[in-house]
Amino acid sequence: MPNSPFSHDPSLTAAFAPLRAAEPVVASDEHLRAVVIGGGTGAPVSIRTLLSMGLDTSVVVAMADDGGSTGILREEADVTPPGDVRKCIAAMAANPDDPLTRAFKYRFSFARNHTLGNLMISALEDAAGSFPEAIAICERLLNARGHVYPSTLDRVTLVARTRDGRFIEGQAVACHSRTALEYVQLRSQHGIVPYGPALDAIRKADLIVLGPGSLFTSIIPNLLVPGVIEAIQESAGSVLFVCSLADMQGETWGLTAREHVEALLDHGMEGLVDYVLVHTAVPLRPDSPATGVFSAVTGAEPEHSSTSDMDDAVLSGRIRPVRVSYQDVQAIQAQGPVVITRNLVDPMRPTWHDPKALREAFLGVLKLCRSRRK
Repeated sequence: MPNSPFSHDPSLTAAFAPLRAAEPVVASDEHLRAVVIGGGTGAPVSIRTLLSMGLDTSVVVAMADDGGSTGILREEADVTPPGDVRKCIAAMAANPDDPLTRAFKYRFSFARNHTLGNLMISALEDAAGSFPEAIAICERLLNARGHVYPSTLDRVTLVARTRDGRFIEGQAVACHSRTALEYVQLRSQHGIVPYGPALDAIRKADLIVLGPGSLFTSIIPNLLVPGVIEAIQESAGSVLFVCSLADMQGETWGLTAREHVEALLDHGMEGLVDYVLVHTAVPLRPDSPATGVFSAVTGAEPEHSSTSDMDDAVLSGRIRPVRVSYQDVQAIQAQGPVVITRNLVDPMRPTWHDPKALREAFLGVLKLCRSRRK
């Protein structure tokens, strides 16, 4: 049987099927709002998890993408980058098995690897006269259970400085840097104006989730848009950073969980991160007796000092994990955030979060947020 000319990006729709059957934990009349800030690969993981919990969920998406199908459309049709928006709309679809939702994610290898969703959003941007209206139309078509907001409508370019002192221009190039990135910024010929509804969603949120996803090229670019950090400051909600499981691209190659958090703080989030969710395959053992806070947060008896001295293959099947030690946890918590460690990896897909484990971790954060308000 010949190979199908159609494919789609791995979105782990099947893996999240158990969450669709899970009971929401938030009553419909409670109206808790969550906002995910990120990009198109990791953000859908948080989107599906929050929706399964019954939270009113929105997402703010970075507009620096310039690779693949999105890059071609951006360069040749001068459109607003559709790729990350398309992935988040698909994640919010009421029925992931609906033929239109499935087709929306189809990628055409015979047509420069474009996706139908990218083409639809770009065509609708032209036909409807605006990128937000194009998004709104696609949300209605897929019966999306939340809203997707671009962080800006301006044409922006990502510029990165690597840890060995080189400068790289472009999101697609930066994410595959041969050394880890140290700092990124956005550049635009005509200034950068935030998208107002995105700021409003952040201000009204009870929970703001950063990630998971590419730290320097998906999450942080949103924070670089003027007004976004200020909106987070003005929000009464708690901020959760979901650290990546593994190094998949050069931009964070070799960085520890502590260095991930410090990069966020260096890009304007100092004093604003309340919780950090970190994967570890084994509980961490302190060099000295555990503090009550750490024992309570991890919910596990300490057995091992660190994942840093464990072989990559042992931890996650030849996938290089984002490492964390007890000393890292202490250093992060000394800067303000509460660190929550869990085994979050999907045993069948070592670069993806396990949906049930992530949901349980999010539930724990939600309980901490509620208890803090009492």
